[in-house]
Amino acid sequence: MADVEIDRHTLRLTNLDKDLYRGFTKGEVIDYYARIADVLVPHLAERPLTLRRFPDGVDADGFFEKEAPSHRPDWVRTVAVPSGRRGVVNYTIADSRAVVVWLANLAALELHPLLSRAPELDTPTSIVFDLDPGAPADVLDATEIALRVRDRLEGIGLESLAKVSGGKGVHVYVPLNSDVGFDATKDFAHAVAKVLAREDPKHVTSVMTKAERKGKVFVDWSQNDDSKTTVAVYSLRAGPEPRVSAPVGWDELEDALTADDADRLRFSPDDVLARVERDGDPFAPLETLRQELPALG
Repeated sequence: MADVEIDRHTLRLTNLDKDLYRGFTKGEVIDYYARIADVLVPHLAERPLTLRRFPDGVDADGFFEKEAPSHRPDWVRTVAVPSGRRGVVNYTIADSRAVVVWLANLAALELHPLLSRAPELDTPTSIVFDLDPGAPADVLDATEIALRVRDRLEGIGLESLAKVSGGKGVHVYVPLNSDVGFDATKDFAHAVAKVLAREDPKHVTSVMTKAERKGKVFVDWSQNDDSKTTVAVYSLRAGPEPRVSAPVGWDELEDALTADDADRLRFSPDDVLARVERDGDPFAPLETLRQELPALG
């Protein structure tokens, strides 16, 4: 147990020697989140946040948590979001390093924000394509489709950014930061997914049905919904080893595909901290770049 002061708040950190991954302790999880916070917080601030917590480590069952913990400190902000089933959900807002460290101390390994910011919860700030390979397809297959998504978007004048999911997939984001609603972004993403599937039905699907996804990359357009979340850039992922959902350059994706080397697309916490120290935050345009969504058809 240790008491630390962060952002003028005192936090009591507990069970620091407990393994949350195999050979990676809770103390190391907290250290990673404390050190990555400068680039992580801008992607979380004002966004309702779903937590995926593993208090007994990744080898035990974890759970998703939308409602902010009732025992939170009074300096942890929340935002009330209407929910059809629950009435209202009071989501955590992670707007500082102190909040991120407090969440890490709760063993919130994964952080999943909404695509919108409070109070404009009906306005997504980006579009996301979640490229999810169905076995035996893998991250390199998802990489190939990510490059096709980029090319399609470039063809209609839209810039995009990529990150690895931290698992087997790749996420492509289209920064918008403009006045657009979820109906428009979801329809747009679905239309792009259907075009890609129509062009290469052997390797790509836009259909959610599991039976349709074997050996193909599912271009998941459905994430573009006011109730859906996608794991945050720089978030840890649950798994046998600590991996990070990390930004990747398009050249890195191309090089990994050319080399047929999936290991180039797997990043540990130390890898990501070193990359950020060297390059800063390649995902910063996600929060600032303004683009207008072209009309369909």
